[in-house]
Amino acid sequence: MVVLLSGSGTNFAAIAAAAADGRLAIDIRAVVSDRPAAFGLERARALGIPAIAVPPREYPDRTAHDLALIERIDAHQPALVVLAGYMRIFTPAFVERYADRMLNIHPSLLPAYTGLNTHRRALEDAVQWHGCTVHYVTEELDGGPLVAQAPVPVLPGDTEDTLAQRVHRAEHQLYPTVIDWVASGRLRSVGHVVSLDGEPLVEPVRLEYANVVD
Repeated sequence: MVVLLSGSGTNFAAIAAAAADGRLAIDIRAVVSDRPAAFGLERARALGIPAIAVPPREYPDRTAHDLALIERIDAHQPALVVLAGYMRIFTPAFVERYADRMLNIHPSLLPAYTGLNTHRRALEDAVQWHGCTVHYVTEELDGGPLVAQAPVPVLPGDTEDTLAQRVHRAEHQLYPTVIDWVASGRLRSVGHVVSLDGEPLVEPVRLEYANVVD
């Protein structure tokens, strides 16, 4: 698989750790970022994984940038592309290239709070439960088929930062779990129709993690 990220790469680190200790039978062939200074690239280099920067400013438009991105990704022949905090919106051609084999993790219980500032919006709405969702990527922003969710309680006195930290702990457990389902052949997507263990997935699997609470 190939991982795409824009920032510190904590989800990538969790995935790599799961692979290193035998919980994930995967081969991370490269980590790619739109930001040359992304700390996630440093994490990859420290693990001996090819770390590739594809800065948008070097290309005339989104189409040209995405074509360059495709070239870098396809050089590693991934069966799965994993978005781990990649902060750019793809062109339709890019999404179509990796249809049914590109996953994303989003910091909310989708379909609630698509887009940015999810923790702030959850606090403003005074919801009792927040969390994260793994889904397949389609052209619709945060709108692809949902695979699994991890609910996280919103506690009295929570700030954006404390809630974000709790959601991150859930992400670091949920994402490796779902990737393992793909690697083991349990999870499949064909024409955006998702199945788990041979059965159509009509709603996301909900996984609860006790250690997400402070």
